[in-house]
Amino acid sequence: MRFSILTEYFDMYWDGFIATLTISFIALIASFFIGAIIAVMRITPIAPLRWFGTAYVEFFRNIPLLVIAFFFYYGTPTLGLNLSGFTAGTIALTIYTSAFIGEAIRSGILAVPKGQMEAARSSGLTYMQTMRMIILPQAVKIVIPPIGNQFINLVKNSSILALIAGTELMYQADLISAKTYVVLDVYIFAAIFYLLITIPLSLGVGHLEKRLAKSY
Repeated sequence: MRFSILTEYFDMYWDGFIATLTISFIALIASFFIGAIIAVMRITPIAPLRWFGTAYVEFFRNIPLLVIAFFFYYGTPTLGLNLSGFTAGTIALTIYTSAFIGEAIRSGILAVPKGQMEAARSSGLTYMQTMRMIILPQAVKIVIPPIGNQFINLVKNSSILALIAGTELMYQADLISAKTYVVLDVYIFAAIFYLLITIPLSLGVGHLEKRLAKSY
C-alpha cells in the first residue's frame, strides 16, 4: 500500500468525501419523504393517484440510475433547464431510491392490521390523518431493515455520479489515479472513505431497529 498517495492527495479525497456525504444526506431525506408519499398513493382508493404511484415505482425501479442521471444532466438543457452535476446527481439519486423506499413502505402499510384503519376512520379521522398518525408510523417500524439497506445502497450508488457530478469521491479517485498512474491503492483508499459513511449508517439502522422493536 502506497500511503504516500493518501497523504499527498488527502485534500482531494476529503473534498470528494464531503461531496458524497452531502449528496447522500440530501437524497436520503428527500427519497424517504417522496417514497412515503408514493407508498400512500399506491394504496389510496383514488384510482388516478394509485395509477400514478404504481407507474412511478415500476418505471424508476426498472431503469438504470445512470440513465436517470444522464437525463437530468444532459437532457434537461434541451428543455431550457441547466442543472449542475451536483444538482442533477442528487435529483437522480433521490428519484431512483424513492421508488424502492416507496415499495418498502407500501409493504409495511399492508402489514398493519386493516382494523386499525377502520377504527381510526370510525373515530372521525380523515384518511390522510389516519395514514399520518396511525398507519405510517407503524409501517416504518416494520420496514426499517429494508429501508436501511436502501439508504446504504444510496451511498454506494452515488459513485455512479462520478460521470456527471465532478465533485464526489469516485470522481476524485479517478483524478488521483490519472495523476499517479496507480489504480489499486487509489481505489482502496476511496473504498475506506465509503466505509466511513456506510458502516456508521448500518450500525445506526441496526440500533434504531432494536429500539423501535422494543417500543413496538
